[in-house]
Amino acid sequence: MVQYQSLIWKLIQVEVINPLMLLTAKPVVYLVNLSEKDYIRQKNKYLPKVFEWIKTNSPGDPLIPISVSFEERLTRFETDAEAEEECKKLSTKSNLPKVITTMRQVLNLASFFTTGADEVRQWTIRKGVKGPGAAGVIHSDFEKTFIQAIVYNYDTLREYGDEGAVKAAGKVMTKGKDYVVEDGDILLIKAGAARG
Repeated sequence: MVQYQSLIWKLIQVEVINPLMLLTAKPVVYLVNLSEKDYIRQKNKYLPKVFEWIKTNSPGDPLIPISVSFEERLTRFETDAEAEEECKKLSTKSNLPKVITTMRQVLNLASFFTTGADEVRQWTIRKGVKGPGAAGVIHSDFEKTFIQAIVYNYDTLREYGDEGAVKAAGKVMTKGKDYVVEDGDILLIKAGAARG
């Protein structure tokens, strides 16, 4: 299920609605662009009025204050450490991570990873997608010929340190077509040969 502005749509309905590009059916996150000064001090005389309007007219939709000029200024630093130091000096932080996280939640998105000897790839899916649908994000043939997925989660990998330790602890699972892929899963997808 996908939630849009307090409405819940079934995935089949989303497939019909999305091509119509109806703005009123899209989820909303309100980003309020503040001056750098107002953002740093977390005060703006209009912010409470905007919040009240959202509460009345679009209840449940998130409001995120941000300063585009401040975020742009942070990009001019040579390193992330210098940008973090500037934030510490001003007793503030970038709000871009919150914007990204909130957008992903509102859009009902999740990520899974595939790994190889020389790369790790992140793939975006809708929450609630089963193994074959996730495989189809990589290649449509994988969805059609999906057999199973070898699965462990990134949190498990962090806890145990490396893939060998995860395997040794018995935390690697073999899942079939009904497995609902979770956010942060690491998948090795096994698929049959594509038919001509």
